Amino acid sequence: MDLGINGKTALVLGAGGGLGGAIARTLAREGVKVAVADINAEALGPVVADIEAAGGKALALQWDLADLGVIEPRVAAIEAALGPVDILVNNTGGPPPTPVFGQDAAVWQKWFQAMVLSVISITDRVLPGMRTRKFGRVITSTSSGVIAPIPNLGLSNALRTSLVGWSKTLAGEVGRDGVTSNIVLPGRVATPRIQFLDEQKAGRESRAVEDVRAQSMASIAVGRYGEPQEYADVVAFLASARAAYVTGSVVRVDGGLIASI
Repeated sequence: MDLGINGKTALVLGAGGGLGGAIARTLAREGVKVAVADINAEALGPVVADIEAAGGKALALQWDLADLGVIEPRVAAIEAALGPVDILVNNTGGPPPTPVFGQDAAVWQKWFQAMVLSVISITDRVLPGMRTRKFGRVITSTSSGVIAPIPNLGLSNALRTSLVGWSKTLAGEVGRDGVTSNIVLPGRVATPRIQFLDEQKAGRESRAVEDVRAQSMASIAVGRYGEPQEYADVVAFLASARAAYVTGSVVRVDGGLIASI
């Protein structure tokens, strides 16, 4: 299937991680010019190398999402090197595991700025051009915790859920301009973040990591963790011209993990 996005420009946030890197590589294989951003500049090296080795075009940007002051110069650099952003993949890192109760207000403010306000502000920066060109894709990666809150991930559950309401509202405001806005949420996808969370749970419960992982897999309909490529393929479709009638949606890529309908 021709996704119809050859020659478009994408910005993928958190592209140094497992999900973001897979998304960036997959879009590049569809002929998309990809700006890859991450707070860890070194993590972007392999992503850019893979894209360029396959004949694609990529631009690496060190980007601390908590610093709203860098949005304008970073986006301007993308526009100068690759062209205006047509596809925005909002993919942020997650906060540390914590209960939702008793967190200091400064902690909430810190993570709200890094995970929510940054996403909104970056989207606001690139949306006017998308609307003028009558094509745009805003895809925001969250977590299964926005549907079924995950124990001891209080900050993540609360903050990521706010992005679901924002994305749905945005879809209604920009749909007639050819811009879609969707949420994609991973279940247990085999990334360093999931490995870290499994290790943290094992430590809290004085259990072997292998036992924690086996218990988690037993709760998934397909009986395994997902692969980053499986997640990236769904994102690539939502970024495509073929997905023009999909907007305001929450798409689960969870292997059947979430029990609710």
